[in-house]
Amino acid sequence: MAFAELLDQVGSLGRFQALQTVALLVPIMWVISQTLLENFSAAVPAHRCWVPLLDNSTAQASAPGDLGPEALLAVSIPPGPNHGPHQCRRFRHPQWQFLDPNATATNWSEAATEPCTDGWVYDHSTFTSTIVSKWDLVCDSNALRPMVQSIFLAGILVGAVICGPVSDRFGRRLVLTWSYLQIAVSGTATAFAPNLPTYCLFRFLVGMTIAGISMSTSTLMMEWTSAQAQTLMMTLNALGFSVGMVLLAGVAYGVRNWVLLQLVFSVPFFLVFVYSWWLAESARWLITIGRLEQGLRELQRAAAINRKKAVRDALTMEVLLSTMQEDLRGRQTPASLSTLLCTRILGLRTFVTTLCWFSFGFIFFGLTLDLQALHSNTFLLQALLGLLDIPARIATMMLLNRLGHRPIQVASLLLSGLFILANMLVPHEMPFLRAILAMLGVWCVVSSFTCTTIYSGELFPTTLRMTAVGLGHMVNRGGAILGPLVRLLAVYHPSLPLLLYGAVPLLSGLAALLLPETQGLPLPDTLQDVQNQAVKKALHHTREPSVLKSTQF
Repeated sequence: MAFAELLDQVGSLGRFQALQTVALLVPIMWVISQTLLENFSAAVPAHRCWVPLLDNSTAQASAPGDLGPEALLAVSIPPGPNHGPHQCRRFRHPQWQFLDPNATATNWSEAATEPCTDGWVYDHSTFTSTIVSKWDLVCDSNALRPMVQSIFLAGILVGAVICGPVSDRFGRRLVLTWSYLQIAVSGTATAFAPNLPTYCLFRFLVGMTIAGISMSTSTLMMEWTSAQAQTLMMTLNALGFSVGMVLLAGVAYGVRNWVLLQLVFSVPFFLVFVYSWWLAESARWLITIGRLEQGLRELQRAAAINRKKAVRDALTMEVLLSTMQEDLRGRQTPASLSTLLCTRILGLRTFVTTLCWFSFGFIFFGLTLDLQALHSNTFLLQALLGLLDIPARIATMMLLNRLGHRPIQVASLLLSGLFILANMLVPHEMPFLRAILAMLGVWCVVSSFTCTTIYSGELFPTTLRMTAVGLGHMVNRGGAILGPLVRLLAVYHPSLPLLLYGAVPLLSGLAALLLPETQGLPLPDTLQDVQNQAVKKALHHTREPSVLKSTQF
């Protein structure tokens, strides 16, 4: 952990960190937009069957009398469950008897109708084009729409599995730069996909990059700052996601065509890929794995940008070796996933943190996707989710600095579970109170996610940090996939989904009590650093009683 001394010398929160943070946060706003893009690009517009009397000028001209569109619609399409035109059925033959004022359109039989064999007509008043209208993902094909989202989430899961170990072995910046290029190419190709399978393939590739960008960004920001500033850096990283949600709502409101919207959030990554070569690799990681010359160059570069010329000139290989000699002497062969799972201290931390990661994905996606059933303005709802997310992130940062990391992690998870379980006691006749409790639950789980992001980086050594975070992201996406499916259990009992949504964070909050407090501690670089911290904590607790006893006379 001697790297913290070198970082303090070259500057742990200076001009270099400010420039690097801005360069990393700008693409983060576009990344979250890619994640939520299908709220708009896959929106389902109002639709009805294509019928000759309405949509074929020749057939319409042969209609008897001077009938308007409403009359032609009434004789061509039966009413649907929502009292509007049926979205998936049409009459085999025009039902002219419905033009009689004494007739009622509700008296129709299923045998008189047929599916939309000639396709559909879509309402383009809100969205000029979506993937739903392009590939007719409605009626019998409506299950393909959630399948597309599941494929994208599966891509994020696979990316988390791959990018974590690759980053620990080959570097944070390499994974980040490759991810920028892949999302630029795959995202742009998505806009020109000729069919749905090709679209799903490119969205899967885009999803893989989401994990690589998110993990590498947070790790680079954390490893280039001091322990005191890590909470600030991770909060800024989280705020990038919040601002990105608001940005998506604004851009989607102005760009109603899914192809153009896809390009708007994909093409800029080509520029990001170009400037990413300027980004600094983690000097902490370089030195920890033994690439001392590269690590020294990055430290000298940071000192120069932070305008510490004297420090840059004085920072030589001899100084680096003398400062880091204990850590370098204890440096072992590269750690692996087995080290993370089989070492007693790290195994416990891995189990608890992955449980916290799972809780966020499970609850957040389970609840927020259910909120969309309110049929609110999609653009306004998206903007409000981002705007309400900002004070939650800021409040979490203030509490983390004041109360510590473990208490906030535990409290946010427990409160989230209690708010959700409280909804089981509120009758459905009180929707306003139920909505408030649900939003409070979402707020608390967002706070727990901010804390988990910071906590996970501080609990694991540099040699395994990205592997641990990657495992967390993988489990998080597993929870995101399972969360919405839990609502299907409501057919057995209406309160069963809420019971599961509430029980998971309660269990995770209690498990988080087993984690050590890390506030103000330097990041551990090796497994030996983690063990030393645990020993110091144990000695501190054993000495405390004797000190108290000696003061009593």
